[in-house]
Amino acid sequence: MNVTIDKNSGYCFGVEYAIQMAEDELQDSAELYCLGDIVHNRMEVERLHQQGLRIIDRDQLRQLHDCKVLIRAHGEPPETYQLALQNNIELIDASCPVVLKLQNRVKHAFDATTRQDGQIVIYGQPGHAEVAGLTGQTGNRAIIVMTEQDLDQIDFRRPVTLFSQTTKSTAGFYRMKQLIEERIAAVEGDLAAFDANDSICRQVSNREPQLRKFAVEHDVIVFVSGRKSSNGKALFQVVNQTNPRSYFVENEQELLDEWFEGAASVGICGATSTPMWLMQRVSDRISEIGAAVAL
Repeated sequence: MNVTIDKNSGYCFGVEYAIQMAEDELQDSAELYCLGDIVHNRMEVERLHQQGLRIIDRDQLRQLHDCKVLIRAHGEPPETYQLALQNNIELIDASCPVVLKLQNRVKHAFDATTRQDGQIVIYGQPGHAEVAGLTGQTGNRAIIVMTEQDLDQIDFRRPVTLFSQTTKSTAGFYRMKQLIEERIAAVEGDLAAFDANDSICRQVSNREPQLRKFAVEHDVIVFVSGRKSSNGKALFQVVNQTNPRSYFVENEQELLDEWFEGAASVGICGATSTPMWLMQRVSDRISEIGAAVAL
């Protein structure tokens, strides 16, 4: 049984940068706080915990003083920076440059559209850290949409400016754009006042066609990702639609021998939050299963 790891899978630049910053800081510090999981992958969070990275939530952040806190790739709203100043917290800012640029775009769009009684709409996962950072640029007045029902929050007679969480599906974003256009037309609103911004990270969106190609090249696909990962859920759907013999696992312990019966070729791929070492561990376990079947 041939087992291949997708060379295009694994960390995106933003996640790799954040983890490198954490590891560099931990070389000089016994302990470093991180606001939220540094990456939506339980195995990697546990590995970094062993090195001294301590995950905290926002309530815990308010109690901290005179320490260092890492901001992960997802970015943070303005109030986090204000709190850090008040509590003498040194921020190790590992916000992804793509996210920071989008935050700036959302802030400028909000300032401009407020003067026109407009609305900022963000296609993204409610409660997601990146979305919290984006809505923070609008004083938490942005409207978050994920489903067609969520669109009921929008006044389609007023101007609408649409952005997307950087890790969402491209197809999903353009479907949402179409639905908004239809709603505006239905109330005889001004389509010219609708500004749709495809702000999906191209390093993420480019993985969709790459994964489709990879998925058809193998009998079985094992997709490795943390279950909290929004990107992981979206990319697994792409793989599963292409190859029905696709399985989602967090680690090698979740593999089942029967998945590989009759398979000559197995492909392993993952989310932008999946470390290469974890995919390699999954690969090694599948090779063991294949060797046992061959005996």
